[in-house]
Amino acid sequence: MMAESLEHRLQEAHATGRPLVMGVVNVTPDSFSDGGEFLAPDRAVRHALELVASGADILDVGGESTRPGAEPVGELEELERVLPVIEGIVAATDVPVSIDTAKPGVMRRAVAAGASMINDVNGLRGEGAIEAVAELEVPVCIMHMLGEPRTMQKNPRYDSVVDDIRDFLRERVLACEAAGIPGSRIVLDPGFGFGKTLEHNLELLARLDEVVALGKPVLVGMSRKSMLGKLAGRERPADRVAASVASHLIAAQKGAAVVRVHDVAETVDALKVLQAVGSAVKTR
Repeated sequence: MMAESLEHRLQEAHATGRPLVMGVVNVTPDSFSDGGEFLAPDRAVRHALELVASGADILDVGGESTRPGAEPVGELEELERVLPVIEGIVAATDVPVSIDTAKPGVMRRAVAAGASMINDVNGLRGEGAIEAVAELEVPVCIMHMLGEPRTMQKNPRYDSVVDDIRDFLRERVLACEAAGIPGSRIVLDPGFGFGKTLEHNLELLARLDEVVALGKPVLVGMSRKSMLGKLAGRERPADRVAASVASHLIAAQKGAAVVRVHDVAETVDALKVLQAVGSAVKTR
């Protein structure tokens, strides 16, 4: 039932232009922004509940870092990191949980533990991933990534960054639907920072509405990323909160249905202002 409810909320966010806020819960020692802070399950669950209190609509739990240069994590280790956290969150709140993984085995165990969405940075291209999602019958986010985390930032090149990403996402939607995944369960993520230069990221944000035009809810995650550090002159990820909020407001204006962020309270407040202004304009 939770997955069906989330599917409806994602479609509603896409149709109304009122994005959902996805709070990041990294259960990793090496994530670029908060690696190691929430590796202990009890700390991760407390952090998740703080994000809920701040207004998070979805919680995205991940046990494998996908920062540039990150090394892969074995399935058993990833499960040991995420399962206690998912179980703890599900026991404490009705806010839906997304599992950030590319491994079919982790997808299955996470959904059995209570996760109601899958967030795959590899776009369901791994062996058995698309079949697992078809069996699990939960919403799935398909992301574009050029290469893999260890190599993705080594001189990424595109013929046309927006057109190439749109073509990739369109192809993945067709593959998902052919495998039995209903289109209503599919969310698209253009993958800011995943195999893209600063110039690529800026063009992608400026033309995000062209990705939204594919007709699926679009998830955007730029929170505290290096692209914002370069623009704002902020070396530490924790100092990029204002830039993160600004970038996600732009994404919301361009039609994003979900924004994935570390700083939930600040993003929720900013979106309330944006939505209030939009409502005021409509009533004139």
